[in-house]
Amino acid sequence: MATNETNATAPAEGTVLESRAAEAPGVVSRVDRAPLAARVPVGAGSESAGRTTIADCVVAKVAGIAAREVSGVYALGGGGARALGVIRDAVNATDLTQGVKVEVGETQAAADITIVVDYPAPIQDVAENVRRAVTDAITRLVGLQVVEVNVDVDDMHLPSDDADDNNESRVS
Repeated sequence: MATNETNATAPAEGTVLESRAAEAPGVVSRVDRAPLAARVPVGAGSESAGRTTIADCVVAKVAGIAAREVSGVYALGGGGARALGVIRDAVNATDLTQGVKVEVGETQAAADITIVVDYPAPIQDVAENVRRAVTDAITRLVGLQVVEVNVDVDDMHLPSDDADDNNESRVS
């Protein structure tokens, strides 16, 4: 879970992987997971003390919404996830985290997004726009530093795919 403390700053660089490695040997995290004791309090001029905890699923939802808003993105998720998504949409229970995996630390987050690109959108441009939109949304709305956004292009949606779907529904 992401935790933002009003009276705290991020740990010094270089401690991220070291603290995680000590916690679970052989597991290397992409984000900071330093214990709260490693944080240094800010000066006494802070207005209020307290802690805000943000669930990983909230960060995933923010990333999913941001990625869906990018021009050239047809859908999120791989084939199986999209098939389940159609069923969820039919019962009005859309999963906004479909195709999104996040790793959230104390002050940092990393995201993996799987997308389907609309033809003939330039794939590299769409991927870069998704990366930028997800980074901006997480930084602005959640307040975490985004260390990486990996974009996996799983498929390309062709306009003829919609025409085929319409023809099949007319035949049935």
